[in-house]
Amino acid sequence: MDFEDIGRRGLVLLGCGRMGGAMLSGWIAGGLPAGSVTVLDPNPPRQVADLGVRLNAELPSDPAAAVVAVKPQMMEHALPSLKPLGGGRTLVLSVAAGVPLQRFESELGAGTPVVRIMPNTPAAIGRGISALVANGAAGEAGVAVAERLMAAVGETVRLDDERQMDAVTAVSGSGPAYVFHLIETMAAAGEAQGLPADMALRLARATVAGAGALAVESGEEPAELRRAVTSPGGTTAAALEVLMDDSSGFGPLLRRAVAAAARRSRELGQ
Repeated sequence: MDFEDIGRRGLVLLGCGRMGGAMLSGWIAGGLPAGSVTVLDPNPPRQVADLGVRLNAELPSDPAAAVVAVKPQMMEHALPSLKPLGGGRTLVLSVAAGVPLQRFESELGAGTPVVRIMPNTPAAIGRGISALVANGAAGEAGVAVAERLMAAVGETVRLDDERQMDAVTAVSGSGPAYVFHLIETMAAAGEAQGLPADMALRLARATVAGAGALAVESGEEPAELRRAVTSPGGTTAAALEVLMDDSSGFGPLLRRAVAAAARRSRELGQ
């Protein structure tokens, strides 16, 4: 199913905040007719109405897909509005963190095809990555549609098991915040060494962005890239001796952080 097929039957977007808005912009830029999209949001961003979508209009009778992009705590109020679309031909996609497939099946009816998705915030600039897992009713066809839709805002990966979603949440879902904090701390460390605050922040931002782009585009393993910048006995080696300490370095610290995020994701899903 391509955007032309989805456009014929229509698509429902429940929630048009930062993530929903990023997806909507990507879909329209990718060729999905704006008039085929029904956006349901009590407080939509002002620019959404200017896109030409059907805003807070009546649900189409048989849309190809319904995308749930509300916060998990809003799910209790949001899902009943989609009940007329459950149990049939409409594919339901959820980007709500911590809400399992079973919740959608119980709320919308047995046989509802559901794909659960964990995107991340770089989707707002088309550089996100989304992990997908589907129930049996969605099958290969449903996952393919979900991949097509999420490709509008970045890369996609398929999971073998829904239980992997907690780890995905901890690595890529929450991961941008870890990187933003790295930029903060690098800038603060540069300032502590005598750099002006604005220059330290500019250096830290550009370094993290450039290193990330190099890691993606070079095709080399991160360890190889690290070794390529590290001269024996040099400045980078001195820093890495601290960062790679087995007990107090970056590795054990990040493992604890990711484990804490995964544990919280499991708690939210219960």
